[in-house]
Amino acid sequence: MAGGWLIGVLVELAGEPRPLRHYFAIGHADQAKCEWTAVDFAGRTGRVATSPVGHEEPVAAIRPLTPAKMKILGLADGEVRELGWRHPRRWLTG
Repeated sequence: MAGGWLIGVLVELAGEPRPLRHYFAIGHADQAKCEWTAVDFAGRTGRVATSPVGHEEPVAAIRPLTPAKMKILGLADGEVRELGWRHPRRWLTG
């Protein structure tokens, strides 16, 4: 059962040749709510891509987060944590 979700959003930035994936950990069980929340937060960084780029969807639910994983990594229910541009390996293990 998911307690939250790891979401990736493609964001277009000035000076970059293609959109970059920005990662978010979101403490909501509802996947759709997490995706929309990530889009809202990504919009603060740049323009969210409007169509797939290189077979990547603009918004992707990468992995559900169990309540145990959320507790280990300190993500509270309802919290949104920006993880940045680097692939969030720590959030993907176990």
